[in-house]
Amino acid sequence: MERLIKIEKSEDILAEYKNTPVCKLLEYHNLNRPFDTYINAEILIGMCMDNRKHIHIPDNFAYIIRSGGANLRYSEFKVSYAIAIGHVAQIALIGHNHCAMSNLVSRKNEFVDGLVNTAGWQREQAEQHFMNYAPMHEIEDEKDFIIGEAQRLRNKYPKVQIVPLFYLVEDNLLYFIKEK
Repeated sequence: MERLIKIEKSEDILAEYKNTPVCKLLEYHNLNRPFDTYINAEILIGMCMDNRKHIHIPDNFAYIIRSGGANLRYSEFKVSYAIAIGHVAQIALIGHNHCAMSNLVSRKNEFVDGLVNTAGWQREQAEQHFMNYAPMHEIEDEKDFIIGEAQRLRNKYPKVQIVPLFYLVEDNLLYFIKEK
């Protein structure tokens, strides 16, 4: 919690995000701002595919890419599309606590058993699949990963504002992550 900034009122939103789509995102989700009507997306939200998270926003407000751990490394064409064609100039990267993409190695047996029992894979095939892909999708510490991913995207898209946010599963609220 010491690295998170809680948003309980509009005044808690950091000054550099006032009157931006990120401000609206935080007000919609955390502060129950009444929904405005949108024809075009104003922001891209990159967030985890975890089923415990739901963002409270109006229709058409955002492009949303859901990927394990909010890892957008393998979704860059979609990110580029939202920027180039959708003209979004802000990206909110939303990580969350208790992410299953953190410490993947501890879930290897469960993963392999799941593919064997649910998908009908051979054990060796499932183990090889895990060993080939788990390193690409491991995020380690959730907050550190989101900050690193934000920095990576800032380097790739220098005119786009990339904002690292954190979703606490316990209270379903979004927080700023202190980067320094």
